[in-house]
Amino acid sequence: MCAQSSKEYFGRVASRWDDMRQSFFPESVRDTAIEISEVHSGQSAADIGAGTGFVTEGLKEHGVSVVAIDQSQEMLDEMRQRLSDPVGVDYRVGDADGLPMSDAEVDHAFANMYLHHVESPARAIREMTRVIKSGGRLVITDLDSHDFDWLKVEHHDRWMGFDREDVARWFQEAGLDNVAVDSAGED
Repeated sequence: MCAQSSKEYFGRVASRWDDMRQSFFPESVRDTAIEISEVHSGQSAADIGAGTGFVTEGLKEHGVSVVAIDQSQEMLDEMRQRLSDPVGVDYRVGDADGLPMSDAEVDHAFANMYLHHVESPARAIREMTRVIKSGGRLVITDLDSHDFDWLKVEHHDRWMGFDREDVARWFQEAGLDNVAVDSAGED
């Protein structure tokens, strides 16, 4: 699948995404990601592949200002409508190959169910690493390797999940240390 078809897909399902995503990943995945990031009120974070604001909403509840990035303007529009208080959210259209952010702009970066949609996961991780400050954390929640081929057609997934060893290697190659790749409790 090409990047454009993924973009078109998410633009088309934006108004239904909140209901659809509940069958794929529950709030506990977000809560675990935020907990292990050790974010604190007053910090900043990027929510990359933000969709309708699943992670952004959780970060805002912790007093974090968020740069919400998605390739789909429709998804960002849904987020604006859904969030009861949009203060503290900077909405930006962008993709994995060139995030619309400065180097070291945020304290943390999050990508929930995003990596399996990008052309080059290793390159996307390097780009996400670029935008976090020294000492910040990059937290990615995504799928382990699987054989659900229908996801490539129905949801325009590029990757059939990932081997945890590959993800750890990509983090290390991006210059990150203290790398941990584990289950968010949904295996």
